[in-house]
Amino acid sequence: MNRRLAAVLVAVLAVFTIAPVASAQSVPTLSDIRTGQHNGFSRVVLDLSGLPSEHRVSEVTSVSHCASGNPITVAGGGVQEILRVTLVGAAAHDDNGNLTYPGSQNFATPGLGNVRGVALTCDFEATLEVAVGYANPSSWHRVFTLTNPNRLVIDVGL
Repeated sequence: MNRRLAAVLVAVLAVFTIAPVASAQSVPTLSDIRTGQHNGFSRVVLDLSGLPSEHRVSEVTSVSHCASGNPITVAGGGVQEILRVTLVGAAAHDDNGNLTYPGSQNFATPGLGNVRGVALTCDFEATLEVAVGYANPSSWHRVFTLTNPNRLVIDVGL
């Protein structure tokens, strides 16, 4: 009886150690970056498959690529200030390395009143970073998340 039990246990362990285990996407992924002009502010929306564990916001005068350290000039011209938004626990690629955001990595936003451009500056080790360049350094900003669908919203005042 003990031999039979041992054989069953060995067979079960072999199945669980050899068979690949299907896993869900480990972090929320970026699918689109949308922009729009509203009364009194410019808006940038990051469409996500879920919400990041946290986001951080800082005002800076320059940004660089997180992996190479090379400086990035945010598209659009006339950028006086940059809002750097870091999403901790998010990516622009899936677990297999396939891009989930196929759009431009750095683009001008000519239809917006204050925001001049948006650049994706980091997609590394579950850290996603976006730089929003704007012209009026004394303007206000707010960054928040919404659900149904999941998204991170960046508003920059005129």
